[in-house]
Amino acid sequence: MAEKVFSAPARSGPWTATEVVDLRRYLGATSPEVIARILARPLDEVNERIFELGRIKKDGSWTREDLAEFKRIYGTRTDEDLSRIFARSVEDIHQLADEHALAKDKAFVRKLAGEAATRMPRWRDEELELLRQTYPVQSNLELARILGRSVKSVVSKAHHMGLKKSTERLRTMGRENVSLRYQERE
Repeated sequence: MAEKVFSAPARSGPWTATEVVDLRRYLGATSPEVIARILARPLDEVNERIFELGRIKKDGSWTREDLAEFKRIYGTRTDEDLSRIFARSVEDIHQLADEHALAKDKAFVRKLAGEAATRMPRWRDEELELLRQTYPVQSNLELARILGRSVKSVVSKAHHMGLKKSTERLRTMGRENVSLRYQERE
């Protein structure tokens, strides 16, 4: 399909900033061969650039945009690919994922392991009762930490059970989000 859609002749030479951004976006989501087709670059240049991305590392705090993108793609990329995408160490990737109680998607884990199914821990009755009682008033991240599950798992189960956040909790979340925006500007 990539051959049909991206049939431009391969170009060579210096990489543009847009090409590097696109490479990071596709990295881990598809093979280097397909990325080479999409970017109209020779495969050896794409592989070389991917290697170079692995050598660049940043320190310090994460930007709001990087954090949002990290949360969005974490479940479908390997930690090594995430390290290249965000120019962070694998340890930084693990730490941020733990802080936000993120987990890899079941289908992605199956694909990596070459297995047909991934066994996920079943929800026990006492966990379901705790979720039923505290979901309306507790943050998803705190619940995930208490239950030893991912935020995605907590939200999914709450949705399946028909649970909703209380009006007061939604107001608090709104104030927290606005506060975070103003803190970033300062």
